[in-house]
Amino acid sequence: MSTIRNIAVLGLGTMGHGIAQAFAVGGRHVTGYDQSAEVRGSVAGRIEQNLRTAARAGFGEEAAIEPALARFRVCETEAEAVQGAELVVEAVAEDLEVKRRLFSRIELQVSAETILASNTSSFPISDLAADLSRPRQALITHWFNPPHIVPLVEVVPGEKTGTKAVETTMDLLRRVGKSPVQLKKEVPGFLVNRIQIAMLREILDLLDRGVADPEEIDRAVKSTIGFRLAAIGPLEVIDFAGLDVTASVFENLVTDVRSDRQLPAALEQAVRSGRFGVKSGEGIYRYTPETVQKKVSERDRRFLALLQMFHQG
Repeated sequence: MSTIRNIAVLGLGTMGHGIAQAFAVGGRHVTGYDQSAEVRGSVAGRIEQNLRTAARAGFGEEAAIEPALARFRVCETEAEAVQGAELVVEAVAEDLEVKRRLFSRIELQVSAETILASNTSSFPISDLAADLSRPRQALITHWFNPPHIVPLVEVVPGEKTGTKAVETTMDLLRRVGKSPVQLKKEVPGFLVNRIQIAMLREILDLLDRGVADPEEIDRAVKSTIGFRLAAIGPLEVIDFAGLDVTASVFENLVTDVRSDRQLPAALEQAVRSGRFGVKSGEGIYRYTPETVQKKVSERDRRFLALLQMFHQG
């Protein structure tokens, strides 16, 4: 199987810069572009900071930071970024038309064998690639934040995606140290987001009903579900618990577990009032620039500790 060496990442914000970093650390030559000059100007510094945090946590050495940074180049135009790319990953705004127009534009500027990958969180590739003349080369690679740390990447082909494009992408992701999972069917939200939304609906309902405070809900989940699922998967959990016991608990609770399609009140009210989370300074919790930086550093430190155990397993 031919190994991809040259990759372009379009959109260098929260997800894009981490995706570019993962490929550069994995030995690939990466070009990047973002329509924001401010984002383009800050991306190298953000990647360097990530690499130094990782080195302090035992992932990589300080001596490897400069070579990794040297493999990443920021471009001033989209056309310059995709020139010679064997894989183009888009991480632009989560807007169907924006992504479709980008794919149609890029397809005209790359070779017939270039793979076009979207980091969309919800749109099926069949919709994103509807206007392409080479839909066989289009698929989804759905990364998770922070993408330079979280091992999983969901690979979601469409009905017209070619087998070679899927196999080449899976091979590349493994070679750069990721743990790709290929979905067999296109479903909205793919695999992980559907599970997360189902869990989040019940969590927010418990918050709406005043069953527990936000801090207690977070602590409860981290100390049980999160603790166990960091070691074994949910289907293994119920095997160890006993499927007969699981069936009984399911039947006892399922009628009281939230199952409607309404936006939970806590989420709806927060969005209406402009409380979007970290980016607005308030969501479920309150944040300042200082606390955000502290929380991100602590989050990444804990994620890197988990990553060490993941690789050991």
